[in-house]
Amino acid sequence: MGIRVVSDSACDLPAHLVEALGIEVVPLTIRFGAEEFVDQEELTTPEFWDRVEHFDGLPETSAPAPGAFEARFRHLIERGATGIVCINLSSHLSGTMQSAQVAAAAVARECPVQVIDSQSASMGQGNLCLTAARRAADGDPLEKIVHIRKSGRIGNARALLGSMLSIKPIIEIREGIVEEVSKVRTRSKALRELAAKARESKIEHLAVLHGNAPDLEELLELLDPIFPRDEIITGIVGPVIGTHAGPRVIGVSYQVVP
Repeated sequence: MGIRVVSDSACDLPAHLVEALGIEVVPLTIRFGAEEFVDQEELTTPEFWDRVEHFDGLPETSAPAPGAFEARFRHLIERGATGIVCINLSSHLSGTMQSAQVAAAAVARECPVQVIDSQSASMGQGNLCLTAARRAADGDPLEKIVHIRKSGRIGNARALLGSMLSIKPIIEIREGIVEEVSKVRTRSKALRELAAKARESKIEHLAVLHGNAPDLEELLELLDPIFPRDEIITGIVGPVIGTHAGPRVIGVSYQVVP
């Protein structure tokens, strides 16, 4: 089986890529009041967004227990994994990585497990998973795959949040921390600024994620001169990130080529 890649459900990877590359995803838990749901097992992404629209309050998330990661690691070891790379949601945003580290220590005598802080979220995290899984499929050793976090090929997750008092804040996840980049008065200006951010550097693995945003096509058209449309990954923001980003969020994620 060789090297396998594990992540958590904050990565927002499209299901077809998870299946094609054999990436294992450990789910977080989503809470709506007293009701709890295991992400993607008891609550799909469309069901989540429907609940958000009708829920009087704000949902919450909780990290997986170490046992959830340990069970997934042991499953892969039993199937012949010789090494595991676990890429997690920014440790500044969640305790998910700490659970993975506890689990990695529990199986250390049976299989090497490298836990990586993506210092990102959504497809910023997901892009690292894709790179790691593709390198594993090419036969790269564990040490070389782990080097992705140190080589500068880091996902830059940027998101446009929903409106508040007619202000559209643009945020960036930088070194694992959410920071405000700017505020604009109209959503169209915010979309243009997102495209301008993507134009600042030579990039690869561009993805556009949204939470039922009505202007997805507008952003894709703005990105057309920057990146081939057929190579852009598009997807829906999942429950973990959607809990904090809100309805109609839209954003871009990519890796900067060193």
